[in-house]
Amino acid sequence: MELTVLGCTGSYPGPGDVCSGYLVRGGGVNLWLDAGPGTLAQLQRYIDLDELDGVVLTHAHPDHWADALTWHIAVRYLRKRVGVPVWSPRRVRQLVEEVNGDIGRSCDWDAVASGDGARLGGLTLSFSRTDHGPETLAVRIDEDGGASLGYSADTGPDWSLDRLGADLDMALCEASLTTNQERSVQHLSARQAGDLARQAGVSQLVVTHFPPGVDPARQQADAAEAFGRPVLCASQGATFEVRADG
Repeated sequence: MELTVLGCTGSYPGPGDVCSGYLVRGGGVNLWLDAGPGTLAQLQRYIDLDELDGVVLTHAHPDHWADALTWHIAVRYLRKRVGVPVWSPRRVRQLVEEVNGDIGRSCDWDAVASGDGARLGGLTLSFSRTDHGPETLAVRIDEDGGASLGYSADTGPDWSLDRLGADLDMALCEASLTTNQERSVQHLSARQAGDLARQAGVSQLVVTHFPPGVDPARQQADAAEAFGRPVLCASQGATFEVRADG
């Protein structure tokens, strides 16, 4: 399974930046994981829109879903598709329909909640409610006979990566805050991200979701200190191999 970073900036895009979005390739399918502003353009650098097999949108903050609006216009009117599977909390579907109208035949859109699961090709998806408002769903992705990836989406520290289950080969975890900002908002610092990944027994950790002005290298170092071993750092265009042997 491969994880490609389409964008990793949190809250709003800085100059030249793209907000949260990732392409997961495995199990014979292509999955778009979060669709923040700018990610639709980046997605098309790697796959054609006709090659997209499914979409997961974790919550209703626009830095994680806004490009679903323009993608839906594309597959409804210009690059016509029928029944593309989409999973999100109910509120995200409501917002898309408030702007674009009935999602019609183009999408098979399921509103999911904590504890729900889904299948896409050779991938199994499972969802867990995080410590973040509005309703936000972390997701675990297991490839048949292969590796497992956990994505925290946005969360505060009153949620844990172990709620996605044991033996995660890789965790993609937000690290929005500096240490002195901890518990100021419902997000994680890099230190907290590293600590949660260590407690959950994660094999590899990738930190992401850096607001403009936050130094990714500093976040990577803080996370590694808490994790107890080297940590990977998301950057636009980076691709990571998710391996069952870590």
